[in-house]
Amino acid sequence: MADWVEGRVLERIDWTDTHFSLRVQATLPPYKAGQFTKLALYDGEQKVQRAYSFVNPPSASWHEFYVVEIPDGQLTPRLGTLQAGDTLLIAANPTGFLTLDEIPPARDLWMLSTGTAIGPFLSILSDGEVAMRFDNLVLVHGVRQGRELAYRPLIERLAERYGPRFSYVPMVSREAWPDALSGRIPAAIEAGTLEQRVGLEISAEASQVMICGNPEMVRDTQRVLIERGLTKNLRRKPGQISAENYW
Repeated sequence: MADWVEGRVLERIDWTDTHFSLRVQATLPPYKAGQFTKLALYDGEQKVQRAYSFVNPPSASWHEFYVVEIPDGQLTPRLGTLQAGDTLLIAANPTGFLTLDEIPPARDLWMLSTGTAIGPFLSILSDGEVAMRFDNLVLVHGVRQGRELAYRPLIERLAERYGPRFSYVPMVSREAWPDALSGRIPAAIEAGTLEQRVGLEISAEASQVMICGNPEMVRDTQRVLIERGLTKNLRRKPGQISAENYW
């Protein structure tokens, strides 16, 4: 059973009318970039909880979580009412294996995400260790509507930090959007348009691929990559595909 600590909201950042981030002050044990914990609020006597990845690097003085409000959800509408100074509960046992120490060496690191699942990759990129492990860093963010392409200021800072080693590819599936690829991530890999945009090939010889997002995207992307000859990364048998469902 998780131990819980109280967190206090330092800042709320609204990206759309349903997408927002909470920066929270709380005392937590050390964790790794790419890991997650749980947030909770009480509904009467019942504690309602949900897992959220850290967006911030572990060295930050705050903890940041990216949330999408689900109208009929048990927790997110209540998280959506929080403002600076409000409190919530945070599980004091961060966990998760979508971390760099689980990823074998390669030339290129591809980070494929949908929706709020961009969070763990922003944590990894902000941490900086990734630059010592890989020559090229590719961040792909798939959303339904262009207004959901959050964290652009941070992504611009990452682009300045890493220079030509870093590629950011926004993808929008339900409308045309400036500078974004259209459609879904697995289809863009199958068609070759994603690699054409980046100027790198996804291959078993040169690539590690981290996938985080809705289960359908994760499943379909893994299928496409396996058809290309990539294999799932297991501790007992290292491969090129590391994935985590996030929705």
